Amino acid sequence: MSSASPNDGATNVPTSTNSSNNIVSGTTVSASFSEPMDPATINASLAGDLLTFTLKDTTGTNVPGTVAMNAANTVATFTPTASALSPNTRYNATVTTAAQSAAGTAMAIPVVWGFTTQALASTAQAPVNLGTAGTFTILSKTGITDVYKSAIVGDVGTSPITGAALLLTCGEVVGKIYVVDAAGPLPCAVNDATTLTTAVGDMGTAYLDAQGRTSPDFTELGAGEIGGLTLAPGLYKWGTSVMISNDFTLSGGPNDVWIFQVAGQLNQANGKRVTLAGGAQAKNIFWQVADSVAIGTTAHFEGVVLGKTLVAVNTGASANGRLFAQTAVTLQMNAITQPAK
Repeated sequence: MSSASPNDGATNVPTSTNSSNNIVSGTTVSASFSEPMDPATINASLAGDLLTFTLKDTTGTNVPGTVAMNAANTVATFTPTASALSPNTRYNATVTTAAQSAAGTAMAIPVVWGFTTQALASTAQAPVNLGTAGTFTILSKTGITDVYKSAIVGDVGTSPITGAALLLTCGEVVGKIYVVDAAGPLPCAVNDATTLTTAVGDMGTAYLDAQGRTSPDFTELGAGEIGGLTLAPGLYKWGTSVMISNDFTLSGGPNDVWIFQVAGQLNQANGKRVTLAGGAQAKNIFWQVADSVAIGTTAHFEGVVLGKTLVAVNTGASANGRLFAQTAVTLQMNAITQPAK
């Protein structure tokens, strides 16, 4: 093992004071390795089913949690599955000799390190201001492709590319179709380059707003795997791609805000669902993604996508939210509905 986070001996490690027992709100603990590891010797979907990587408090009680490897199998992350880690408490993490490299070599000795937490409430975030882009359900710079028949509720538009790159038909959109020239779908296309230029500019501003939020409540949660979790409101940050490989839930009130900062791709597996609970609203969920976004076949997604590149919605998938791409949006028989205001 090459390093750990939090570091051995760290004090004042922040932990949320959220008290809901079904919301992930505690500090994650990560172990980094100098070579790829065998995930079968480390991953643990339930606390206690594999004790290679454990976290205990000062009484010796195991903290319930899950363990997941990153895509390169070089970082294992322990994520608490209950409420936050207790504030002002000493914790000890252990990686045992059961951990093996991809070549089958076991660790020579167990590694133990400790840290102490402090109370820190989750930082309440203001919603990202979408400006005039907030009137669109789908907005892109280089086109919107479509495999018929999709059903879009809300306005769509693309700019500065020609309207010929917007392939939705009039009957697929309950709303207006904005284009920059006379080449858009007839007879419904609205030729309004001024409105589109402003909206696309506001889309870029919103992306930078979300990207620029500081002091995240959670960093590198689940080593980029968030499927199966229930997430509290807050600011989440990853320096990697993020995968939704199982159904997961966003739980909070109608005014709570979630902002996800993703430095890589965002990929949602086929048939998996994002679910809102407790009154959470799609209009207050923002996914800032520096690479491509892929919503899997027949999957369901919630929130506003602020994509730097391609947003691809695969066959039969649905979304309650907005899809903004600084390149293209691709649709395949999808249902995309603007969120309630």
